[in-house]
Amino acid sequence: MAFITNEKVFSKKWFIAYGLIIIGSFILSTAFVLFITPYQFVPGGVYGISIVLHYLFGTPVGLMALAFDIPLTIIGIKILGPRFGIKTVVGFVLTAVFVDSLTYFWGELPLIEDDALLSSIFGGVLSGLGLGLIFKSKATSGGTDIVAMILSKYTSLPLGRLMVIVDSVVVLFGLFFFRDWKIPFYSLIIIYITGKVIDMVLQGVSYEKTVVIVSEKSEEIRKKILNDLHRGGTFISAKGMWNNENKSMIFTVITPRELTILKDFIHKTDPRAFVTVMNANEILGEGFKSLNEELSD
Repeated sequence: MAFITNEKVFSKKWFIAYGLIIIGSFILSTAFVLFITPYQFVPGGVYGISIVLHYLFGTPVGLMALAFDIPLTIIGIKILGPRFGIKTVVGFVLTAVFVDSLTYFWGELPLIEDDALLSSIFGGVLSGLGLGLIFKSKATSGGTDIVAMILSKYTSLPLGRLMVIVDSVVVLFGLFFFRDWKIPFYSLIIIYITGKVIDMVLQGVSYEKTVVIVSEKSEEIRKKILNDLHRGGTFISAKGMWNNENKSMIFTVITPRELTILKDFIHKTDPRAFVTVMNANEILGEGFKSLNEELSD
């Protein structure tokens, strides 16, 4: 039951969740209609299979995807339990409707003609944006994700790896029927970009840096961080491996501009200091986005 989240009907959260699903489904459908399907790209998932069937038998892409999604969801519920709420169903139904509706009005011509690479890039960006908004509403994409979840239950392989395997099989399915080696390579570009954009939508674009400092002048550095940069941090007790001495390690998160100021200060104060700088993927807490904001999104 942990995968299902229920908002009170007509509450603010309810409108936001379903608004994200509607917008996300529409953006995802434009990716398929304008950039992916016209070039016969096969970016994994039920839509990858549906695109192959469309070019083999002329079947509507959205309708075929829906024909896969519905039984897969039912099977998933029977095997995995009620992990897939109404929002997931609304998401894949809307996507199918939008795909076939846009195809009816737009046709099957690509928005960017004679440029498969640019189309694969924009197809991946829009797919990631659409799926990211759907995931942000606490829904799932259904489809072959459910197949990966079922396989994960009966194997020791992690879910992420199984999802890659399932999508790769779908890409090879397209290669087998289209007999064009360019298609799987373009499709892999779409899959890669889609994943990166989904992460950006869910986690936001963060430029902050995580800094770990080991220095004999830790008190001076502490004052610099608190008084000049107006940032907080944490002292962590540590012990040097070389001489077994007790040390105070500073852990803090700052912006790139503040990092430049801090590095210059450390260089002047303690040139022998050991400084590790890492990209902060997501930061929740005082001075940044609060955990309450994250959970209420």
